[in-house]
Amino acid sequence: MTFWKLFWKKTKVIQHLTLNKYKQYKILVKDFNYNDKKINILISKDKNINLYELEELCDTVGWVRRPLKKVKIAIEHSFLTISLFYQADNNKKLIAFARATSDNTFNATIWDVVVHPEFQGKGLGKLLIHETIKQLRNADINTITLFADPQVISFYKNLGFISDPDGVKGMFWYPY
Repeated sequence: MTFWKLFWKKTKVIQHLTLNKYKQYKILVKDFNYNDKKINILISKDKNINLYELEELCDTVGWVRRPLKKVKIAIEHSFLTISLFYQADNNKKLIAFARATSDNTFNATIWDVVVHPEFQGKGLGKLLIHETIKQLRNADINTITLFADPQVISFYKNLGFISDPDGVKGMFWYPY
């Protein structure tokens, strides 16, 4: 059984494919279990994200802070952003984020995948990656790459990513 079938079967999911004036959609995952409470999870492609909230999310996983001005530019120039929000009692809080850059034709790279520690291990990271891949594949992009820290390699392998299939090693240039 595919991830999506398992995820949809385990959770009560209602899809609201609403298009706002920016042609961004939102999907609502209803009655998601969190701390013995039923909450809603909102999935959005909207690039208009609160940078301070994103910085707080990145802080929760110990990422090094980056200048918000540069983060804003990175998001604006991204091919795709996917955000997950916790929604309860008229409050909405960012709990996960990923973005992808692309040449708009052949290749895309997924960046900045982050899930709040309180929501890790609940399938939301998988949902985030699957939604990202789905959107990239809908754009007819076939080569999708990402960079993974050693502690999350098995997470990505379980989602179908493989390590360097052609034995070509990536190279990086950094200013000294």
